[in-house]
Amino acid sequence: MAKETVKIPDLGGGEVDVIEVCVKVGDVIAKEDSLVVVESDKASMEIPSPQAGKVLSISIKDGSTVSEGDVILELEVEAVAAVDSTEAQSAEKDEARETSESETDDKAEPVSAKNEKSASASLKRETIEVPDIGGDGQVEVIEVCIAEGDEISEGDSLVVLESDKASMEIPSPHSGKILSVAIKVGDSAKQGSIIAEIEYQSSTEPLEAEKTAAVTPEKTAQSAETPVAPSASPAPVLSKSEPTAPTVVSHADVYAGPAVRKLAREFGLELEQVTGTGPRGRILKEDLQKFVKDLATGKSAASASGAGIPAIPDIDYNQFGEVDVQATSKLAKLTAANMHRSWLNLPHVTQFDDVDISELEDFRASVKKESEQHGVKLTPLPFLLKAAALALRTYPKFNASLSADGETMIFKKYINIGIAVDTPAGLVVPVIRDVDKKSLWELAAESAELAQKAKQRKLKPADMQGGCFTISSLGSIGGTGFTPIINAPEVAIMGVSKLAVKPHWNGSEFVPRKMLPVSLSYDHRAINGVDAGQFFTYMGELLADIRRLLL
Repeated sequence: MAKETVKIPDLGGGEVDVIEVCVKVGDVIAKEDSLVVVESDKASMEIPSPQAGKVLSISIKDGSTVSEGDVILELEVEAVAAVDSTEAQSAEKDEARETSESETDDKAEPVSAKNEKSASASLKRETIEVPDIGGDGQVEVIEVCIAEGDEISEGDSLVVLESDKASMEIPSPHSGKILSVAIKVGDSAKQGSIIAEIEYQSSTEPLEAEKTAAVTPEKTAQSAETPVAPSASPAPVLSKSEPTAPTVVSHADVYAGPAVRKLAREFGLELEQVTGTGPRGRILKEDLQKFVKDLATGKSAASASGAGIPAIPDIDYNQFGEVDVQATSKLAKLTAANMHRSWLNLPHVTQFDDVDISELEDFRASVKKESEQHGVKLTPLPFLLKAAALALRTYPKFNASLSADGETMIFKKYINIGIAVDTPAGLVVPVIRDVDKKSLWELAAESAELAQKAKQRKLKPADMQGGCFTISSLGSIGGTGFTPIINAPEVAIMGVSKLAVKPHWNGSEFVPRKMLPVSLSYDHRAINGVDAGQFFTYMGELLADIRRLLL
């Protein structure tokens, strides 16, 4: 085995930012696997591994600024492979040097030709083609930044091309007017493909060409010593008579590199929602991360929902007095994002009622000794769970979910009910499965166990998935009613407030009864008011006379 140090290759000069490290120490990688993704103002590209091997150490990280020759990582490779790699790199450098010298010689002639141009100004037309972008294959057009009739400046982006390894902008060689565009998003292009036709004013400043010619020999000498990667397109000298125009606003929806697009797919985001802060509005990795963070805290309501809701202004509260700033827990952020998404996407309707549970409470008191024998406390929650299960079976619209496109309803044959639990880290909703098949004792034991796990942060993701309906109880805290937010993709949720003794008219006199305030929020796309009224009334009857739970 041998060790090989992998360095940043020649990327055409200048420093670039590391926007993604694709490997970690200990990874076993194959030849050509991506090591890092770097990004300049004009392109982002992946740097592949020259050899297969095992990553021993990594010398750079996300956000680093690197240039040619900086160490990326140390790789453990087969000894023979290491020798081959060294020879290959040497051969590549020789070839690059020859290419650079050849290109420098080729470029010398146009500079001389410029010295012979007339000083008088004239309009010229030129067909702009895709330059040599490396490789013989085709690349995809992911963005067209111009339209017919646009006035653009030299260096403004015309199109953005993307291959398997990189995306790059093709800049305009002149300042002028776009006469026609011959390419569109989704096309496949290669070297020589026509991009557009431009009308531009020829140079009226021969002195500028003379200055360029004077510098050319020095640049040629430097090129002979250091190979320079061919640029995406020629960079003509900007004449003094050509004023610098403002940056052209992109006509495409998004402007982002492959690493950012990949991250957006992982987040499940539409890039059109994100505002880019990079050069010419390019969307950076940090923009995506900030968007997700703002979404979790409710700052991106307008962009997330498309509803045009004005954002709440950011206020410096220190100006009014002393403050204590504390970070929001990850769980609280996630809960906030889910609640916000549900509230914005689901048309909520809430109904309220008081349920007479006097007999239920009398029954609970009568089985207190049995509860101690079972080792569980028989609270009203198991009765609520059992009643909800029977109501869901009787009214299947409440045991369903709308498809994402709203075209179909998915009716569930199982009955799983979530119970909202408040924990120091935030609100969680563990799910009790097959509620209709379990006894009151089993429901009491399982709900207590899940609540304890939630408070100790021992719940697994599977413990909080697959719910059909949710019960959120504030009975031990207080209140006479509240509007619970639906736990999408469920279509309804029940809220329970604190029991209170109230006078009830029995037909001849007022008698004290134990009344339980309850509320039902439902998705009005799936459930109408009549359905909700019937469901709510049926649940009230079950809780008022628990003998009905046996029917």
